[in-house]
Amino acid sequence: MSRPALSRSKIDLFIECPRCLWLDIKARVKRPPGFPFSLNNAVDHLLKNEFDRYRGGVTVPPRLQRAGLTFIPAAHPELRKWRHNFTGIRVAHIPTGITVYGAIDDLWVDADGVHCVVDYKATAKKDEVTLDAEWQGGYKRQVEFYQWLLRQRGLTVSDRAWFVYANGIRDDAAFDDVLRFRTRLISYDGNTDWVDPTISAVADCLSRDQPPAASANCEFCNYVTRAAAIR
Repeated sequence: MSRPALSRSKIDLFIECPRCLWLDIKARVKRPPGFPFSLNNAVDHLLKNEFDRYRGGVTVPPRLQRAGLTFIPAAHPELRKWRHNFTGIRVAHIPTGITVYGAIDDLWVDADGVHCVVDYKATAKKDEVTLDAEWQGGYKRQVEFYQWLLRQRGLTVSDRAWFVYANGIRDDAAFDDVLRFRTRLISYDGNTDWVDPTISAVADCLSRDQPPAASANCEFCNYVTRAAAIR
């Protein structure tokens, strides 16, 4: 029987809780959906418009110039497909037969033809944005997974990824139908060593006839366990 194609988010779901992944894929019992991030999606769209103006040219985008960077937005012929959520960058993992994929936000390239994975993030908080919170480990795995995918497709990819992180400004200024942001460029040096063994572990999980035990750290499993105990 053919194996399903698994998105980057499904791989991250396995890391959070193997049982939840098994239930999702094998039993088609999914976690309750979260809220849509409509404003975040709007920021993503606007940032893509900003960098697309310079894609494939010779001019470094002003935002990058101000940060002392010299990247050009890459004009790869498959970029549009790679950005689409339901196609993304697809790679067949030969040892397991599982196809995995993920959709990138952007790809920059330097003068030597080395590509950098770029991810857009948006929030609204008082403090300056960083990548230091424990929950942001998922952000780091995200770009590492994209680095691995792109290398499997033959691209020369830097270990260094970039986050374009927009932080909504909350102050006493009038709204006037305008949202203002402070945006940081944050670099992160990734390590993709975890990807191959994780996909193999996913394959092993999905080959089982019964789900793994509930994870002690999974709030969804804990909710179901505690709710079932109430009689």
